[in-house]
Amino acid sequence: MKLMDTIGFLELNSIAKGIEVVDYMLKAADATLIMARASCPGKYYIMISGQVAAIERSMEVGVEMGGRYVVGELLIPRINPSVIQAINMAKVPENIRAVGVLEYYSATGSIIAADFAVKAADVELLAIQLGTGIAGKSFVVLTGDVAAVKAAVEAGTQGAKDQAMLINKIVLSNPRPELIDSLIQ
Repeated sequence: MKLMDTIGFLELNSIAKGIEVVDYMLKAADATLIMARASCPGKYYIMISGQVAAIERSMEVGVEMGGRYVVGELLIPRINPSVIQAINMAKVPENIRAVGVLEYYSATGSIIAADFAVKAADVELLAIQLGTGIAGKSFVVLTGDVAAVKAAVEAGTQGAKDQAMLINKIVLSNPRPELIDSLIQ
């Protein structure tokens, strides 16, 4: 199995260019395609994973090929594996004591914030929603005890502040189960 300790994420504002860029990125180095898809409002998201040097090379090629269509990019070495697992899929733990939500104007913001959050506190990611059907916005949903969720939300906010525009953040203690169900549908 290939070591996947690093992710690269590219956000473009052209679907056709995004499709072309994916091909070049995958041919440039030994990277595994995690996701490549069109999203609202006419953006294209690409996520790759692999070893640091390979992802750096693929991202260089992606940014160069994407040119003026690139609206966001990030490379995160030593990413917490739960970030990759939580992107657009979710699971519900048995006992939810608190929920935190971080909302951003870009998909890159949520990925960066999620990684900072799970590295800072004992929390579990429930979901990372990347812009599909929500006008290009994105959000992270995480859970744990109240103090850990507060610490994780603050760490995510601070960690992403230079690279992404935060819309809002919340922490709820003892949320109702119906609310949790609605967040991960």
